[in-house]
Amino acid sequence: MVSIKIFTFSPLAENTYIIHDEKKEAIIIDPGCYFDEEKLMFKSFIEAEGLKPVQLLNSHCHLDHVFGNKWVYETYGLELFLHPNEEIMLKLAPQSGDLWGLPFENYEGPLHFLDKNDLVSLGRNILKILLAPGHSPGSICFYSEEQQFVIGGDVLFRESIGRTDLPGGNHATLLTSIREQLFVLPDVVTVYPGHGEPTTIGYEKKYNPYLKPENVF
Repeated sequence: MVSIKIFTFSPLAENTYIIHDEKKEAIIIDPGCYFDEEKLMFKSFIEAEGLKPVQLLNSHCHLDHVFGNKWVYETYGLELFLHPNEEIMLKLAPQSGDLWGLPFENYEGPLHFLDKNDLVSLGRNILKILLAPGHSPGSICFYSEEQQFVIGGDVLFRESIGRTDLPGGNHATLLTSIREQLFVLPDVVTVYPGHGEPTTIGYEKKYNPYLKPENVF
């Protein structure tokens, strides 16, 4: 069994996730810590819980999800795992930072690629990679079948979906991704999104205005 810690970081209110197991090993997903006090908060939690970070993952590489990549790499020695289609987005992220008035130093370490149906292990716990492009060209979600949750990045929100007006976005592709990758999961699956509060697959099938129930199956 794993526990999930959520931080909401940066002026863009991005959700950063730490998943940790009973052996105190931890996976870091989408570190959005931008300010020094956010990094201190993050590090203090790791130390207080006695955790050992073992892997760094990006659901996608828009600026708010990668602010802390370099800091995590330098602090914990973790190299970055992402979908290959996100490599170009990672390279472009500092330009977006300048446009948003949020300059930052980008991660420039080694890259390791994940693709659909790959598995990420945390001890005996398994996260399956779901490829769900549309918000970004290589957006991936991390699904725990055993514990019935998915870390979804900016694919699906409570009563909303990821924006598709950024470079590499496509509205029709995103809707297809949600229907074919997420809405096939059990209704009880909790969705932990990149922004905002958690939701469930069942709730979004019923109430998400972008995905009318009659248009799903």
